[in-house]
Amino acid sequence: MKTKYVIQAAIIAAIYALVTLLLAPISYGPIQIRISEALTVLPALTPAGIPGLFIGCLLANILGGAAVPDIVFGSLATLAAAAVSYRLKDRHALVPLPPVIANGIIVGIVVYFMYGFTITGTTAVDMMLCMLSVSAGEAVACYAAGLPLLKLLKKQERIFQ
Repeated sequence: MKTKYVIQAAIIAAIYALVTLLLAPISYGPIQIRISEALTVLPALTPAGIPGLFIGCLLANILGGAAVPDIVFGSLATLAAAAVSYRLKDRHALVPLPPVIANGIIVGIVVYFMYGFTITGTTAVDMMLCMLSVSAGEAVACYAAGLPLLKLLKKQERIFQ
């Protein structure tokens, strides 16, 4: 059982990092749609999704050249969101919500401070816009791609058992 768990986590981490890096132009920055975040629904199918997503995000952020605070806090946001998504596994419509909220707030703040996201010149407004921008990208990835992925994989649940 432990071997299967480690293998599942490793596969999830590898896919997450690979997809993020292959789609790097849209995976990083204040306006991003990290398509790999569709995988954040996987904790609803296997608890191995929690460390898998964390490690995948950590690798993608390191290899993608993100700033240290982005590497640390972005990866921790994904870890926290994955843990909450796991707890919501019986409520499929809610499974994608924790990544949208956690990454929108945490990554939005980090991106604002680390990458100088300025539109209005007003700190509070620009930070909120950055958080909304990251949340919107997350919502697209997690709901438009992640929720259908969850429904598809739920039919093939034996893969995760």
